Amino acid sequence: AADLWLVYSKPVPANTRELWTLFLQCSCITVVIGSLFYNWMFASLEYSWHLSIAMAISFSLLLLLTLFLVHPARCVFSMIMPTLGTKQGRKLLLSTCIMIVAVNITPNIIGNIKTILQVIKCICKNSSESLLNSTALLGNASWEFGDAIQKNIDSANIGRPMNGHFQFSLLHNSSLVNQQMHLAGEKIGRDFLAVEVLVKDSVRIGNKLVAGFSMLYLCFESSWYLKNYLTSLHFDNFYITKKLERLAVDRKAAHLLVNSSKTLIRPTGLKLSREEVMLCLVQAMLLTVALMMMLVVVAMDHFAFSVADTAVRKAAQFSVVPIALSIKYRAKIGILPFLSKLFPLFYEELPLQDFERSYHHHLISSSAHCSVSPPMPPSPSVLLVVGLLFCTLYATVFLETYAHRLCRAIAASFFESWEEKRALYLYKKLSRKHKEE
Repeated sequence: AADLWLVYSKPVPANTRELWTLFLQCSCITVVIGSLFYNWMFASLEYSWHLSIAMAISFSLLLLLTLFLVHPARCVFSMIMPTLGTKQGRKLLLSTCIMIVAVNITPNIIGNIKTILQVIKCICKNSSESLLNSTALLGNASWEFGDAIQKNIDSANIGRPMNGHFQFSLLHNSSLVNQQMHLAGEKIGRDFLAVEVLVKDSVRIGNKLVAGFSMLYLCFESSWYLKNYLTSLHFDNFYITKKLERLAVDRKAAHLLVNSSKTLIRPTGLKLSREEVMLCLVQAMLLTVALMMMLVVVAMDHFAFSVADTAVRKAAQFSVVPIALSIKYRAKIGILPFLSKLFPLFYEELPLQDFERSYHHHLISSSAHCSVSPPMPPSPSVLLVVGLLFCTLYATVFLETYAHRLCRAIAASFFESWEEKRALYLYKKLSRKHKEE
């Protein structure tokens, strides 16, 4: 591995064997990166498969030529890998999480809300139909009650013709109500479909922009680091490297490194400086805010499913509401009622035919003929993927410092002569500070 890395980091291959070794290394890297690039464009960014293949092949060929011919480009590309563990890598992972939520969880929420509205629509439709049918009950009761009144009038031999029937204007046809309910349901469905399409398209476009910007910024950040490394001797130069230790031992000044143990750290050690710890805490707080927002969306998914499931189950258990209309009619007839005051003993009222009857009807709120889509439970696999991605995000917060150290080690291996100058600069700085103290 050390020999392969030595060939890979050399500015110019020493012989034909190293040249072919370098070409094979670049080819293997290109195949792996090209496959990942295709999967990222097709699965995550949702481009078409033929466009993804064309972009992946073009990107792979360009990458192969660049890595094989340009030595600083190999260094920049090698530093992109650990840079994925820094802030820019977190942006890519976070955009992936947002895309997963938008494509899987958001439609689930909207689908469960549709189910709730379908249940409400079904209940309103059946209740209105049942209520309209109950008006026929009132019409039958009024007609029979009118017949009883007419018989009593006829039996009293009243010469004046009368009609004892009540006249009701009843709506027996419920097509108008059904039409209005259908139109309202279609309008709500169109509105929800428009919202779902808008959310998906907005997140998809935003995710593509963020992903493209993050990839460009990854290359820029690695190039910026290499530029500062090659132009500034004091940039990211506070590590006790092997070259610095060797230089201090050769000049019999090992005590400089011992006295500076509080300000200098070893690049291969686990110790973090105070500034690095504070930076990790700030990044963790920002990531927690994003996690809380994502948890709100996940909680909405569970809440929408719970409400939809409860609505479907309770709607099927709605009991039939009985309606009873009871009419009790009793009448008497008396001739010249004022005679009862003069001759109470001789006055007698004649009872007429009594009317007592009950009418029954049932209000139905739900029906088995209603088309209600079943509620969609939250996907455990989606939650597992989002959880693993956030665990990786939190890990990158604390690994970011070590990723920066790895970038420095890569740059040092590609430019060894410059690393010696940097070690000499740091040694002189420590010597000057020691003399001043």
